[in-house]
Amino acid sequence: MTEKIIGKNPLKEWKPRPDLPPPVRDFGLSGWLRKNLFSSAGNTFFTLIGITIIWLTVPPFIQWAVINAAWLGDNRSACDYLLEGEKNGACWVFIKVRLGMFMYGFYPDPERWRVNFALCLLALGALPILTTGLLEKNLRRIVYLIAGAIVCTVFFGPFPGLTAAMFLSAPLLLSFTPLARQIPVRGWNWIFLFTIYPVIAWFLFTGGIFGLPYVDTHQWGGMFLTLVIAGIGIAASLPIGILLALGRRSSMPVTKTLCVCFIELIRGVPLISVLFMASVMLPLLLPEGTHFNKLLRALIGVALFYAAYMAEVVRGGLAAIPKGQYEAAQALGWGYWKMMGLIILPQALRLVIPGIVNTFLGLFKDTTLVAVIGLMDMLGIVKTALADTDWLGFPKEAYVFAALTYWVFCFSMSRYSMSLEKRFRVNRR
Repeated sequence: MTEKIIGKNPLKEWKPRPDLPPPVRDFGLSGWLRKNLFSSAGNTFFTLIGITIIWLTVPPFIQWAVINAAWLGDNRSACDYLLEGEKNGACWVFIKVRLGMFMYGFYPDPERWRVNFALCLLALGALPILTTGLLEKNLRRIVYLIAGAIVCTVFFGPFPGLTAAMFLSAPLLLSFTPLARQIPVRGWNWIFLFTIYPVIAWFLFTGGIFGLPYVDTHQWGGMFLTLVIAGIGIAASLPIGILLALGRRSSMPVTKTLCVCFIELIRGVPLISVLFMASVMLPLLLPEGTHFNKLLRALIGVALFYAAYMAEVVRGGLAAIPKGQYEAAQALGWGYWKMMGLIILPQALRLVIPGIVNTFLGLFKDTTLVAVIGLMDMLGIVKTALADTDWLGFPKEAYVFAALTYWVFCFSMSRYSMSLEKRFRVNRR
């Protein structure tokens, strides 16, 4: 019986085979290189092309920007030897001397602390919103606002320190009052950041109150003006875009028609034409004697222009929400705005985080177009500095510095967007 079973065993037909090659190493540096750079003939070819381009561009740039560069000095004489051909290097002395102009434009030197304090206050107010879990407990918030007030007092004085303490502590105090307890501390932080902070920043920037000298907006410029235009454009375009997206999907014919006409009209023209209309044509249409600040006109034009683009981004998110979500909210007896605010919009905005941040990046870079209406943003100030007869011959340094500055801000926004996507598990199944 045993022999019969063994005779039918398929293992009896096994034949020896040649030894297999050892497994390819897929870990460590060599494994990473083989997997990502040399996994195929095509990848190997493009890897070699990339290495060649890097070898031809990066070492000469480092030689120009670091090794042969002029770093010390406070006038043109420190860089004269570069123009005479002794070395091919960058004159970073020019950037050091003009750094204040690049950052603040023609804002008076003694009053630039007001810009610094406003930016510091913005960072302190936004940190509890941008972080998750870091300042959730009240004790941590108290320590944070005390530390923020001390920092502002040390660097800017007692009155700014008191202003910072009131601004940071007000959301926490309101959350304990009976009437405002329904709104969490984070909600009050949002409210203060979008309502109270703009008022504080405006009076700091312009002055004319509390003994602060008045500074007209035509003296604003550089990265300071770029951040003002981009910040207000971002803060205004998102809520306006959400309302336009809801209006475009509305069942009311008049509202839907108006929103569609506005969105398609704005998206059909370039931003330069919108800025030109806001700066040149709009005053001609207003009653005689009516004057609008040029910066205010530019802010309105930028905000409305990107609100139209933001509306289409949000509309894509709304279209991706399953119909069952709407039906579930209606089954609970919820009204339109409660349904949108608590169920539909949070999911839609979560889905379109990449598109929203991409629009913000475009807005930030398109602030350079305000130069066509006479506003001196970062790039406009760079061009003005290059026209100075004392510093002729150093355009590369100025444009490299401007490009690096824009890249730092855009890269930071991109990385924060990626952290939001990871936190909310966007596009993950």
